[in-house]
Amino acid sequence: MTSYKTHLKETIKLAVPVSVGQLGHVMLGATDSIMVGHVGAVPLAASSLVNGIVFLIIVFGLGMTLAITPLVSIARGREDKDQCGVILRQSLLLNSVITILLLGILLIVADMILYMNQEEAVALQAISYAKIIAFSIIPFMIFQVYRQFIEGLAFTKPAMYITLAAVLVNVFGNWVFIYGNLGLPAYGLDGAGYSTLITRSFMAATILTYVLKAQQYKQYEPSFKFRNINWPVLRELLRIGVPTGFQHFFEVGAFSFSAIMIGWLGSTQLAAHQIALSLASASFMVILGISAAGTIRVGHTYGRKNIQDVRKAGFLTTLFAASVMAFSGIIFILFRDKLPLIFTTDPDVIKTAATLIIVAALFQISDGAQAAGLGILRGITDVRIPMIITFIAYWIIALPIGYLLGFTFKMEVVGIWIGLLAGLTTAAIMLNLRFEIKTRNLGLN
Repeated sequence: MTSYKTHLKETIKLAVPVSVGQLGHVMLGATDSIMVGHVGAVPLAASSLVNGIVFLIIVFGLGMTLAITPLVSIARGREDKDQCGVILRQSLLLNSVITILLLGILLIVADMILYMNQEEAVALQAISYAKIIAFSIIPFMIFQVYRQFIEGLAFTKPAMYITLAAVLVNVFGNWVFIYGNLGLPAYGLDGAGYSTLITRSFMAATILTYVLKAQQYKQYEPSFKFRNINWPVLRELLRIGVPTGFQHFFEVGAFSFSAIMIGWLGSTQLAAHQIALSLASASFMVILGISAAGTIRVGHTYGRKNIQDVRKAGFLTTLFAASVMAFSGIIFILFRDKLPLIFTTDPDVIKTAATLIIVAALFQISDGAQAAGLGILRGITDVRIPMIITFIAYWIIALPIGYLLGFTFKMEVVGIWIGLLAGLTTAAIMLNLRFEIKTRNLGLN
């Protein structure tokens, strides 16, 4: 049996690179916004509109690739190297089909932007930009498949290095294509789309080259060479991937709809919401790393059929995540009046944002615990009930309570955020209770 100290050490070792990589993804979006913002308000608005729509769609594909990590980790725990390779090759097959479907949906949605009651100038730029971004889903999904595969094998640093390098590639690409440098015309917002496409292609090509060339992966035959269609593995990938995709969709969708409701209250409250959410999202990137590490650690011990280590790894992940977020919450409370100054000098926005930051501080622990809960349950391939829990937490509890408090009880944006707090807390309790019950009855020994 592995000690708690060893579990914590291994969890941190796996989590840090994933967290840094997630922050790298945030930097990719931030550099786009900053550099597009210098072109004008219209392209920035179009960029914000498209990125919100695209993320709601692409998050499902992300969920599909997350099925790879626990299955590979479990196979690694069983020391079944052949199965690790089978999972990768079948994932490439399945996610190729998913990618084509998502690409088609994105192209259709791009043409529908004109009918979304947006300003004409914003809509026209958004359509062109969306169609370019749509094609970047192809390299994005290739990168994700190989990333989840090697992370399932407990190699989390390569994807981190590639993502950080991609930030530099994206900044250079934006400089060339947005502003028109090195003899090229200034493409404006479309230039940011071209840069994203090139950057994601760089990420896919780099991780593909690395995995195919590195000696430690050759035993898994990590190529595109299919021997046959393995229906049991495909079914397992779908069984885990589809609910995981919906888990992400329910959470992202709830926060997106909250932003729509807050928009009804006015620009000041919406701006305060964006500030508080940006701060909460930054700390959440760290938790995504811990959650991913929990999936890997739990999956590995699950494959070794050691129930005590499964429970140790799982509960330690949740405790670690909650502790990190508690520290984050303390920082939020102590600097609630200073943090909004990073984003604005508007006194009304600062005052409202400071209040929201207190609510954000309160739901930090819940947010960390629910993300960890999803990760450790994924490690034992339990995803269907967690999907239902996330739907109930966000769409049956968070949004209705937020609407009731925000509009009926006139608490406005603070009421909507209290609704989110209620949903996150419900998810945290139910997901970790599910892990306790599920692992107690696993009977692996």
